[in-house]
Amino acid sequence: MENQPAWHLIHTKPRQERTAREQLERQDYTTYLPEIRQPGQARSPTSPLFPRYLFIRLTAGLDDWTPIRSTRGVSSLVRVGMNPAIISDQLVAAIQQRADADGLHRLPAKTFTKGDRVRLVSGPFADYEAIFSEQRAENRAIILLNLIGQQNRIEVSTDSIATL
Repeated sequence: MENQPAWHLIHTKPRQERTAREQLERQDYTTYLPEIRQPGQARSPTSPLFPRYLFIRLTAGLDDWTPIRSTRGVSSLVRVGMNPAIISDQLVAAIQQRADADGLHRLPAKTFTKGDRVRLVSGPFADYEAIFSEQRAENRAIILLNLIGQQNRIEVSTDSIATL
């Protein structure tokens, strides 16, 4: 498959996916960094769909691969044995097709029903169990948390709770 362009995978340094993408694109490489936005957070910053990974399109025998290793933000080229791993065009196309008009992927909104047992996954009450009471706003909820023998109604972000 020489002289055939193919997608490969770059393993980046922690939280440097965007830096690696920008630096590689300045060197005229074709890259793709799928990003997600949490539901209900239209103005929130995005994050990589696959943390620490970046797709790069390279042609064996034509592209110079040596500058990739020393590019800022890049840790290594993902390999299978001694050869760079090839990612199928169909897989990358399927990921790209699932993005919205802005090129972002959206996670489905968490749905809870009244009476669901939930666990707090972040914040000062992390690992406490509670009962879901009601949805307040798109990303806010009221839970019933048992503290010091009393049931308390607390408003929390839906991102901070998970179903048991």
